[in-house]
Amino acid sequence: PFLFSLGLSLVISWGIIFFGRKNRILGRIGGRHIHSKKAIRLGGVALIISFVAGLFFSHELVITLEIWGFIIASLMILIVGTIDDFKEIFWKIQFFFQMVSVLVIFIAGVRIKFITNFFTGDTLSLESQMGIVVSVFLIIFWVVLLMNVINWSDGIDGLSGSITLITSLTIFFLSLKPEVNQPPVAIMALVLAGSVLGFLFFNFYPARILAGTSGSNFFGFSLAVLSIFSGTKIATAILVLIVPMIDFLWVILNRLRRGRSIFLPDKSHIHFKLLELGWPPLKINLFFSGITLLASALALNTRMFGKLAVILLSGLLVIIFLYLVDRKIRLKNGEAIKK
Repeated sequence: PFLFSLGLSLVISWGIIFFGRKNRILGRIGGRHIHSKKAIRLGGVALIISFVAGLFFSHELVITLEIWGFIIASLMILIVGTIDDFKEIFWKIQFFFQMVSVLVIFIAGVRIKFITNFFTGDTLSLESQMGIVVSVFLIIFWVVLLMNVINWSDGIDGLSGSITLITSLTIFFLSLKPEVNQPPVAIMALVLAGSVLGFLFFNFYPARILAGTSGSNFFGFSLAVLSIFSGTKIATAILVLIVPMIDFLWVILNRLRRGRSIFLPDKSHIHFKLLELGWPPLKINLFFSGITLLASALALNTRMFGKLAVILLSGLLVIIFLYLVDRKIRLKNGEAIKK
């Protein structure tokens, strides 16, 4: 299944690039993105089609109602996102369809069935009537959060794809651990990794194809769903995605502090700030990938309370790093004004 989704993603990505350039079909380019002007904004087509096909190709995977919900919601993301890749859809409409995608998987049976106490390891069941209501709100919050976290990190060639690839492989290895033992989740995570890797061959700087709205939303959506399939792995996902998640919150707080709408795109993300400091796009991508790989190793080798401690420590280090980068930019701009 991994090789199948990888090969199909490579073929479709190449086909989109060839067909798009020949017919001058590029899609729109967002003002906050630093990409090649010749890059085609239709990578989500290759990603989602190769992923869905990879699931059906895997004979070991039983397509349950929950997986059907995952597939249907992914195809809906493909349709809405592709429309936005040509003509920008108002953010409220996009948010509405994000909510609909969450409701689709919830109706299909995807649930957060329990909450684990980090300190004691005890679990609180969400199987009661009130628990189901709590589960609905938790799933909506988690999926929509991750869709936007990954979408906001999609500003530099290869960045969001690299983060998604590492996180999906982390979920794959976690699902194979004896104490977890979830082969179906491992298969889905590996199929996702194959789709993303095939796309990344053409997405690294300088990119020839972009994930676009459909691809970046699918990145976050698929990681969110995989992290709650058959037992919650949300803590692992938070740790692996600690840099984009802290950056997401940092940007929102800065926009609120300045009296700006949190939904209006700008270049206040950490990758844009590193560009301003002179970092080349490839170096930024390798930097993020290195931190994500380190976080992945920690996530796979820590348990409950230890994972909470690592999350808090990692978050603090990321905040310090963001503060130092902001401070360096302010000093740089102050020196430029003096000159």
